[in-house]
Amino acid sequence: MKKSTSIRFGVGAATVAMLLTACGSSSGDGSTTGTKGGTLYILTQGEQILHLDPQRNYTGEDLAFASGYLNRTLTQYTLSKDNATASKLVADLATDTGTASDGGKTWAFTIRDGVKWEDGKPVTCDDVKYGVSRTFASDIITDGPSYAISMLDIPKGADGSSSYPGPYKADAAAQALYDAAVTCEGSKLTFHLASPSSDFNYTVTLSAFAPVRKDADTGEKYDDHVLSNGPYKIQSYVKKSKLVLVRNDQWDPATDSLRPAYPDTIEYDFSLPADVITQRIMADAGNDSNAISPDGIVPTQLAAVFSDPKFEKRRLNDLDPYVRYYAINTKKVPNVKHRQAILAAANREELRKIAGGIYAGDFADGVVKPNIGVDYAPTGLWDTLLGDKVPVTGNPELAKKLIADSGEPFPNPLVVDYAKTPTNDKAISSLVASLALAGITVKPNPLEPGGYYGVVLDPAKQGGMSAGGWAPDWSNASTVLPELFTPSGGFNMSQYDDAAFNAEVAAAKAMTDRGEQAKAWQALSVKSMQAALALPTRFGKEQRLQGSNVSGAYTWGPYGSYPYATLSVK
Repeated sequence: MKKSTSIRFGVGAATVAMLLTACGSSSGDGSTTGTKGGTLYILTQGEQILHLDPQRNYTGEDLAFASGYLNRTLTQYTLSKDNATASKLVADLATDTGTASDGGKTWAFTIRDGVKWEDGKPVTCDDVKYGVSRTFASDIITDGPSYAISMLDIPKGADGSSSYPGPYKADAAAQALYDAAVTCEGSKLTFHLASPSSDFNYTVTLSAFAPVRKDADTGEKYDDHVLSNGPYKIQSYVKKSKLVLVRNDQWDPATDSLRPAYPDTIEYDFSLPADVITQRIMADAGNDSNAISPDGIVPTQLAAVFSDPKFEKRRLNDLDPYVRYYAINTKKVPNVKHRQAILAAANREELRKIAGGIYAGDFADGVVKPNIGVDYAPTGLWDTLLGDKVPVTGNPELAKKLIADSGEPFPNPLVVDYAKTPTNDKAISSLVASLALAGITVKPNPLEPGGYYGVVLDPAKQGGMSAGGWAPDWSNASTVLPELFTPSGGFNMSQYDDAAFNAEVAAAKAMTDRGEQAKAWQALSVKSMQAALALPTRFGKEQRLQGSNVSGAYTWGPYGSYPYATLSVK
């Protein structure tokens, strides 16, 4: 599950028991009983929500927002500030959390009666089936997770591509392949998988498995005005300005125990400077007392917020599910010694200081985070994996040696993609300086935050290194390493396609002994760092501040986000 931009923004749900830090309040007032009415304001520096189209939505904060207000999925996570409770599945659009058969190769769900679209038409099994089919149209429905493509029992070509091209281009024969893999019998929806999956009911929490009605589908343009089956619907959406949600009068609370739908209106305000957002919420005046921001507190204000007791009930300082890193494009930097030199040269201490110091998180040694559980083990990256120790300030002499040992000059300049914000500008300046000490020339490529991933996930537009953030979609490294470092993954910004690595990943995914599988993921984590597929910087923490009238605010573990469905204003 990716971050919504590469900085402090909030991908798939990480069902991990995250530890709350001791500094400050862990959950605001933690209230789960709110007040009906009023307007909740959401302030962001982004120019838009990256994707509201459910099959394209794959960022933690946006998933939480959309699932709280606009679209329902077959299953969902419990809304709780207790992370152990929040990791538990509950039924949502389905009547239960699914029934597995055939050793986990077949999963059946029954669609709940009484759920309607905003125009009053019922949400049907065929609507869910059609929504999932859109995932396969990867030339149009971009940026979303590819679990349906990789998991459903549909033949694949020699290059790994599906024989089903999605609903827009499929001929009768191709459509028949999909229709055999996903079937509807009345309200009963059945998925036939290519391989056993014991946790497929976690996969369908993702909105990629949410319904879309065929007659409402506008392809790529569906992003701009999705048809809602949740408690709110879109009244207006103007990018770079605001998104306004109002109550959906076709939503029946009797069918929905997860969403209390407290505010009358949700107003999402875009294109605001990051420091202005923090200052406004700190001041807590007027409408800003009813405001939250998914962007987090700007680093320059962290000390002020966490040293002043007046913010104690309004601040959050929690571990989040995300690892922050820079993916290294192996097509642009194909020599492993060159990639290793980037890791050796980077001043990770300065990068963390720029991001907020100790508030930003702990130094990372890979892309699998300790709070995932048994799949994590130290990789030794900064000890011996690169041939010598690498302090947090970097080791430019080792980097120079690695380049010399490579047998060819470094392919300068190294274009580094990043979401342009004041904080990220400073981080890139740090990379420019630290990598220059090893003879590596960095060419910064600043991009608009709201459209960042739309650029870097296009191989034709991506640079040599791209900032990113990732969380597991559920508590198994099968939702991390395959997603980030194999061609079948949905977020392979490293553009890595190594046959031996791919085979080991496939073998690990197929393991049913969880202990043996964990050992396999630990070994693959080491290999991914030895191949220098990414520069890991931080196991992240998230600091947020909300207005004094906001109730129900806490860090919701599955998405590392606000629990939008529970938020209310006084």
